[in-house]
Amino acid sequence: MPSFDTVCEPNMVEVKNAVDNSAKEIGTRFDFKGTSAAIELKEKEITVYGDAAFQLSQVEDILTGKLAKRNVDVRFLDKGEVQKIGGDKVKQVIKVRSGIEAEQAKKISRLIKDSKLKVQAQIQGDAVRVTGAKRDDLQAAMALIRKDLPDLPLSFNNFRD
Repeated sequence: MPSFDTVCEPNMVEVKNAVDNSAKEIGTRFDFKGTSAAIELKEKEITVYGDAAFQLSQVEDILTGKLAKRNVDVRFLDKGEVQKIGGDKVKQVIKVRSGIEAEQAKKISRLIKDSKLKVQAQIQGDAVRVTGAKRDDLQAAMALIRKDLPDLPLSFNNFRD
């Protein structure tokens, strides 16, 4: 029986490369000389440091550009609040979203059930498996999911005939 998995997984190698390239550019740019502007990646969290909120937004723009060049969807990023640290310095933690949350998985499952397509959806951890009798029905389900959930950076893998 044909099936596929709907997942929300960023390419972490490309994210790491984009963060490294951003750090290199921050180190060489003239407007960041002598400031505390920096960026680092630990696990699935990107931490951005700066002297002011404006500088944080500049560093985020650099990061967004580098991610776009590497074909990483910026919808994976969940920006946290700007926090004050010692002196007049600030930092912001940006989480890299990975896996489909339970609420979103239920929404995908409900969407497929309400569509009257001859496919079934099962929630399996942080992925949703969709099975059906025909490949055309599965492709219609993919199109439906992409159309109705544009805010999630979903990908479809493990397609089996």
